[in-house]
Amino acid sequence: MGFARTCSVALVGVEGVVVEVQADLEPGVAAFSLVGLPDKSLTESRDRVRAAVVNSGADWPQKKLTVGLSPASVPKSGSGFDIAVAMAVLAAAERIDPREIADLVMIGELGLDGRVRPVRGVLPAVLAAAEAGYHQVVVPEQTAAEAALVPGISVLGVRSLRQLIAVLTGAEVPEEEQREKGRPDAILSGLMVPGAGAGTGLAVGDGEGNGPDLADVAGQSGARTALAVAAAGRHHLLLHGPPGAGKTMLAERLPSILPPLTRQESLEVTAVHSVAGILPPGEPLVRTPPYCAPHHSATMQSLVGGGNGLPRPGAVSLAHRGVLFLDEAPEFSGRALDSLRQPLESGHVVVARSAGVVRLPARFLMILAANPCPCGRHTLHGVGCECPPSVIRRYQARLSGPLLDRVDLRVGVEPVQRADLMGQGGRGDSTEKVAGRVREARERAAARLDGTPWTTNSEVPGHELRTRWQVAPGALGAAERDMERGLLTARGLDRVLRVAWTVADLAGCDRPDVRHVDLALELRTGIARGASELIGVGS
Repeated sequence: MGFARTCSVALVGVEGVVVEVQADLEPGVAAFSLVGLPDKSLTESRDRVRAAVVNSGADWPQKKLTVGLSPASVPKSGSGFDIAVAMAVLAAAERIDPREIADLVMIGELGLDGRVRPVRGVLPAVLAAAEAGYHQVVVPEQTAAEAALVPGISVLGVRSLRQLIAVLTGAEVPEEEQREKGRPDAILSGLMVPGAGAGTGLAVGDGEGNGPDLADVAGQSGARTALAVAAAGRHHLLLHGPPGAGKTMLAERLPSILPPLTRQESLEVTAVHSVAGILPPGEPLVRTPPYCAPHHSATMQSLVGGGNGLPRPGAVSLAHRGVLFLDEAPEFSGRALDSLRQPLESGHVVVARSAGVVRLPARFLMILAANPCPCGRHTLHGVGCECPPSVIRRYQARLSGPLLDRVDLRVGVEPVQRADLMGQGGRGDSTEKVAGRVREARERAAARLDGTPWTTNSEVPGHELRTRWQVAPGALGAAERDMERGLLTARGLDRVLRVAWTVADLAGCDRPDVRHVDLALELRTGIARGASELIGVGS
């Protein structure tokens, strides 16, 4: 009778649980049992592992074999346990020393010919192993750079089972041809996230410094100001106006004026993208804020997360620490839009399915773009608009009041004038200049919030803003009157305070005064208050 153990990692959302893989050999009729709550893809590893071991030149034990995955109460899915199962079986059969693998964490899929193939979620898996006290991991060679992002971990990247057996037995390591060039489940053009539900159509990218320039947007000084305020304080933004006014152009340029991700934020984003299987080859660490723009046909599951078995990250998680852009927002289903209300408040999404409950990060900056009516010409003084008033009301009501109450900035985008389009009015500030102002405003906010759980103004609770960081005396007069008239809710007043602090940070002031609050009110309600010229951000 032989027994051996090694370790692997089961992913529950974007969090890993270290799993002990135990192999037991007993005399009897040759059989292979896999226990410990495996899913179908993991159950199929019995055939993959047997073929990989035989084709790697090792003998398969002709005894009763039982492989257990502990803890048995944790659901286990995917093919990432293949290497650990193969090595536990070989150690139980005394083909290798069981002591050599007892403290190793092994992650990777085996091909029938013994090649080691990459799997999703290597970074969160290695993070879980490090937190559990392990110091050595074995991963596919293609994901070794991703695993090496975790400090204090020794990473061994292998191409085949033959190489791993040679390393553990002290034999000469054979050369293996590199055949796998890409990553699994990633279609970088017109990305589809596997298991996220039908009709996903997610376009995912990141904000690179060499992207489109903000100066390319003609006119729209008010919308450009709102864009800078949104980036500086991480405030959600609604852009409404006729087609062709530049709403999509503005949204696409927002990631480029956001500050680069911190090291911790980069690891968070990379972990989510690793689980989704969309990390581009050769770039294991995401350093810039991601940009996710789902099509308006996206389902609720594709937005918040879903799929068969344990939920996979949706668009809100793929946009974590970045931008979620919903173009043609009223065309999204009401259930899909209202499902965003909880993650907008909490910064995470909790998805419950029969296979378990998963908590996924979802702290994103949301940009909504909407036309005024189905034909889009309603704001042009009714010229050319043939939509009946009832149709216009129904169209605009698709963005529910509770959802809009969570949007700090609501800006109308007017049709571009000929002078602006031809450049006669001068070009606006470039992305580089606006990004510099945003960075300085973020630094001012970070210094003020040092020692607190918050880093940006949008995260600060309203109670703290009303008691700990107060505005100038008399600055809230107009906001209080709007609240008495029913134009602002209690949540709306708190959000006006947050925006006012961001405006003050952009203007280089120590605290908001009447002008800053008036501009915050103007950006939220759309009612002109003579404060739009307060700061020239992006003009």
